[in-house]
Amino acid sequence: MPAISTSFNRFLCLLLLLAPANSTSADNLPTLSAHQLQWLGERVFASECNSHYACLTSWNEGETFPSLGIGHFIWYQTEQQEVFEETFPALLAWLQQQGAVLPEWLLRLPVMDSPWQSRAQFLQEIDSPRTTELREFLVATQALQVAFIARRLQQQLPALLAVHTGSARELLTERFFAVANSAPPYGLYALIDYMHFKGSGLNAAERYNAAGWGLLQVLEAMTTNDLASFVAAAELVLAQRVLNAPVARNEARWLAGWQNRVRGYLPLD
Repeated sequence: MPAISTSFNRFLCLLLLLAPANSTSADNLPTLSAHQLQWLGERVFASECNSHYACLTSWNEGETFPSLGIGHFIWYQTEQQEVFEETFPALLAWLQQQGAVLPEWLLRLPVMDSPWQSRAQFLQEIDSPRTTELREFLVATQALQVAFIARRLQQQLPALLAVHTGSARELLTERFFAVANSAPPYGLYALIDYMHFKGSGLNAAERYNAAGWGLLQVLEAMTTNDLASFVAAAELVLAQRVLNAPVARNEARWLAGWQNRVRGYLPLD
């Protein structure tokens, strides 16, 4: 899968550039084989969709937007404002840059906004020609979607590590590289997937009671520099998000699934 391999090579080069000069964790950054990259894509697809083809075009109950592709990329309607980062239009732009040919009906949209006005309409059209064509397109571009997910971490990493200064920044960087080097390919998978799953933590709009839940907050909550601590911190941050969430969102219904997902970052042995 050359598209994924190219993205990861660039990603790992960036990690080396950002690593502190005396960082032993950066000395042996893992390189992932084609098989491991395939595994990563399958894990993302399994985490978001249980590897189900129909799940590539979803609109979850209780949400106000569809979630599409192996990474459940969010797609908003025109002028829709939400607390969560919209990602599907950026994915489509990336796929076009990589030479993928979008379905004709997408190209005919006046703006790249979701055409569905409600979950009821979306479900009514779930087997329509255009939704079926979209699912087929998303199946055919799985490798590129994984590359896009890895690229998002690559793009946000400099800003994430620059949040703190001095010893606090050194600690944040050490934690990041310690996780990246843990049990390849699990450590890189944890960082890439969590960043995609719950964001970088840099967006001030993604807060409940001023508390974020992204990758930054997980790294800050770690107590030791290892993958197990990353997973424990992620569980804690997600539980705090649920406690801080508006009651009407009833986010407790999703917590068990979220925590099962992050526990999957640990090797079975």
